[in-house]
Amino acid sequence: MCGITGILIFNEQEKHCLSKINDATSALIRRGPDGEGIYTNKMAALGHRRLSIIDISSAASQPFTDTTGRYTIVFNGEIFNYKVLRKELETKGIRFKSESDTEVLLYMYIHYRENCLDKLDGEFAFAIYDNIEDVLFAARDRFGIKPFYYYKNENKFVFASEIKALIQYDVPKQIDEASLELYLHLNYIPAPYSIYKDVFKLGAGNYLLVGSKQELKEVTYYSIPYNENLTSPPDYESAKKQLKRLLEESVQNRMIADVTVGTFLSGGIDSSIITAIAANHSNSLDTFSIGYEDEPMFDETYYAELVAKQNKTNHTVFKLKNDDLYGNLFTVLDYIDEPFADSSALAVNILSMHTRKYVKVALSGDGADEMFAGYNKHAAELRVRNGGIVGNLVKLAHPFLKQLPKSRNSKTGNKVRQLNKFAEGMKLDFKERYWQWAKWSGFEGDEILVSKNKERTKEANRRKSEILKNLNKDYNSVLLTDMQLVLENDMLIKVDRMSMCQSLEVRVPFLDSKLVDFSFSIPSNYKIDLKDRKKILKETFQNLLPQELLNRDKKGFEVPLLKWFKTDLRSLIVDDLLSDSFIEEQNIFNVETIKQIKTRLFSSSPNDAVEKIWALIVFQYWWKKNS
Repeated sequence: MCGITGILIFNEQEKHCLSKINDATSALIRRGPDGEGIYTNKMAALGHRRLSIIDISSAASQPFTDTTGRYTIVFNGEIFNYKVLRKELETKGIRFKSESDTEVLLYMYIHYRENCLDKLDGEFAFAIYDNIEDVLFAARDRFGIKPFYYYKNENKFVFASEIKALIQYDVPKQIDEASLELYLHLNYIPAPYSIYKDVFKLGAGNYLLVGSKQELKEVTYYSIPYNENLTSPPDYESAKKQLKRLLEESVQNRMIADVTVGTFLSGGIDSSIITAIAANHSNSLDTFSIGYEDEPMFDETYYAELVAKQNKTNHTVFKLKNDDLYGNLFTVLDYIDEPFADSSALAVNILSMHTRKYVKVALSGDGADEMFAGYNKHAAELRVRNGGIVGNLVKLAHPFLKQLPKSRNSKTGNKVRQLNKFAEGMKLDFKERYWQWAKWSGFEGDEILVSKNKERTKEANRRKSEILKNLNKDYNSVLLTDMQLVLENDMLIKVDRMSMCQSLEVRVPFLDSKLVDFSFSIPSNYKIDLKDRKKILKETFQNLLPQELLNRDKKGFEVPLLKWFKTDLRSLIVDDLLSDSFIEEQNIFNVETIKQIKTRLFSSSPNDAVEKIWALIVFQYWWKKNS
């Protein structure tokens, strides 16, 4: 992948802003260490940092201009069907000077305009400037795999792959309070908003047009084709055959590169399936896992090694100690541009760092949990909707469960935490239950923020309603909402930022548009029942997986935060970022509430204090660096 940025000015008095393209482009060096390019004219400038994957020659360098000199593109991503599209364009008389997908994409736009997006199979964010009409066209892939931030005022429009580049254009850094309130609940900020007021994320499946007359039009070109009343779904056996064909095609397409491609192999179902398919289409596949030497509860490398052995891959395991994770902590905190408190980003960053020593591209299993109901909360939601003896027993035991110690850091404490969360969710309607189960740190705005701002909370609630608008009593609507909230704003951001921090390209085979469309054309009972999750996925590919893997419980990419908080990070919490004096001086958070959380953190029953403290540390570190 690469890093892109650009500026379009609306009057000649702003010409001095064009020179800022240099600093903005340089800010993206980790996304593209292989080269830098800049295009400028009287009213626009485009910048590109290159990570060379397809056509690594200088002929494919960006910004890339067509033969007429009218159109110039900067492009982050890959178009996996570019060879097919190239042949289509060649029949129309177009002659190419490179072997790159960038040049194909540019001529697809020149020939088809915005309709070219319907023909693209890829993960991308790109911008094309027309220097005759003085218009900028930009688009983002269907599921938001690649990032695109933008800001507009009466004088200019600026965009970039990351906020660290965007702010080089003197974008005002005013905190969006509604975004902060949602961050404190979710641990991330849902699109199209960012932590800064007036800085937006281009929506997944959207394009925009910006002209010299200051008009900006954002249009949705793709939405997941969800219908709560499926009319004629394929039968189960036919669906399995279709799933097998689509995923195998997707993996093959995502192995196209002029550099070595490997896979992340976590030991879970999804990455194991991707690895097994890739191994069948490779003479020698490199696979990569990380494990926790000091934390056997979080270690899954045993299962990853089973898959690697069965598929005869060149497998590398990076066994980490807590000191390794801690040593990488500030690299991650320094790289993120807005508060993002999914702690598994630390593990993804280290995995990317080690993987990058061997390959430039890795395939991941992201997207399968959201599409095929793989999370614990999916099984819990089904149980609530179906009732039964288990739910009734947990409901009766809830008063007792509330009194027991809860923690993610022990098997017993984590099980108690999960059962308690399940019992609390049973009392809520399906929308409120989804929202409660989507939370991590789980703050409510008035609980933690000093300001009792009714307008802020009103706006946060409006955004929440927009997020939940597609949620209904059809179970597939839960998965659709996960695709649009959790996948786009948490999982994909985590993988993109942490892999790009290490200059590693990660491709996501489950997010082939034909495969996603298919997954929402089949009934939810193909995916999940009271006995199993990701049912159709497991049964379709069971012959590729060790039996031991099929029957194990799902684990997340957990990080042992609690030990750090009680040792290495204690001083940072108590004496620095969350000290009483700093909280009072900062005047954002309620000091008494934070005192209570710190007390619970250092007790024998930390419960959700670990997640709350982590969310606060991430914000405070970001705030100190950026305020």
